[in-house]
Amino acid sequence: MVKNTALFIGSRYASLRSRNLLVGFISLLSVLGLALGVAVLITVLSVMNGFDREMQQRILGLVPHITVTTARLDALRSEEQWQPLQSAINTVAGVSGSAPYLQLQGMLLAGGNSKGVLLNGVDPVQEDKVSVINQFMQQGSLAALQAGEYGIAIGINMATQLGVTVGSKVTLVSTVVPITPMGEFTRQKSFTVQAIFAVGSQLDSNLALIHIADAQRLYRLGNTIHGYRVQTNDLFAVQEVTDRLRQLLPDDLNFADWRNTYGNIYENIVFSKTLVGLLLSLLVAVAAFNIIVSLIMVVRDKQGDIAILRTMGISLGTIRSIFLVQGFIIGLIGTLSGLVLGILMAFVAGDMVAWLETLLNMKFLSSDIYPVNYLPTEIRVQDLIMVCSLALVLSLLATLYPAARAAKTKPAEILRYE
Repeated sequence: MVKNTALFIGSRYASLRSRNLLVGFISLLSVLGLALGVAVLITVLSVMNGFDREMQQRILGLVPHITVTTARLDALRSEEQWQPLQSAINTVAGVSGSAPYLQLQGMLLAGGNSKGVLLNGVDPVQEDKVSVINQFMQQGSLAALQAGEYGIAIGINMATQLGVTVGSKVTLVSTVVPITPMGEFTRQKSFTVQAIFAVGSQLDSNLALIHIADAQRLYRLGNTIHGYRVQTNDLFAVQEVTDRLRQLLPDDLNFADWRNTYGNIYENIVFSKTLVGLLLSLLVAVAAFNIIVSLIMVVRDKQGDIAILRTMGISLGTIRSIFLVQGFIIGLIGTLSGLVLGILMAFVAGDMVAWLETLLNMKFLSSDIYPVNYLPTEIRVQDLIMVCSLALVLSLLATLYPAARAAKTKPAEILRYE
């Protein structure tokens, strides 16, 4: 009976429509503030989750988890020398695949335009084991790169800068300038654009792929390779896998992993999510504790009602429970409103930023600065539960003082002036 009384009266008091306009207005502000705080926190966490996902699935899906190279990038001289090493790498626990590669530099020329490139010589068949680049092909595929046909795959930004499409001819100029009896001659070769990929990162502007055999011919490397690209089953277990490789492979090999190139970016994303989440949690806390002001004013507005209830025999605990219920209901309304608003904002955030970029003709996220050139979002259930739980707990804590103050109301003093 007591619980039903507290719930009934508390829910009536929780109505945002009050005879006292100031009380109703402040109550409405409390709900709106809490809803906005929850919505902003959910949206920002979803954006940080999106960057985390894109780093793992796109950027870190294209770069090798581990690279195994010879000292000072001295090439492995023959297939008889490097193929047994690759077989040994594939037997290591935690390794999902490996592929030989050459990492070179060059210059692409087309239509009077030029662009410096990071050139990877790859085996298209084996590359699928260590890279997801085929998933981002807009035109063509990596399989189109055939030995001896001099095909090349480039990023969409590079294609735009050079003004080429699939089927266009580009000239690849080697940065290695050999000295001959006739002087210095730059090696160059005409390549056909066989594929264009769009990752949405800086790789679209500076990465080009050719068949490893064509790279060996152009740079006159014979059958040599620079090392292996190794993919692991667990992105975050690269240290353990590297330790196993060190124990199995010769001591003159060098080992590096994705943390050397993208580790700082990934750590910054994780740190930013933690820091921003903490700061925005304070915003939710401030919004939740606005309920204190709202309930204190309700207590003052309802002093006559409280006095009458006390004279009817309602206990102090019930009076306290009435205002606890009222504060919890206000917090619940604000939290649920913020939850719905936050989910909607997270869904449209990427499209909204893209629309603003088009409208204002400016780029907010440049792939030269950020890991990706668009705003990714990912809503995670655990974040929703954490944010809503935080808001509800803070809302409930905010009701303790006003509820205790209401319970201290003295009926005789109040009714004397009624």
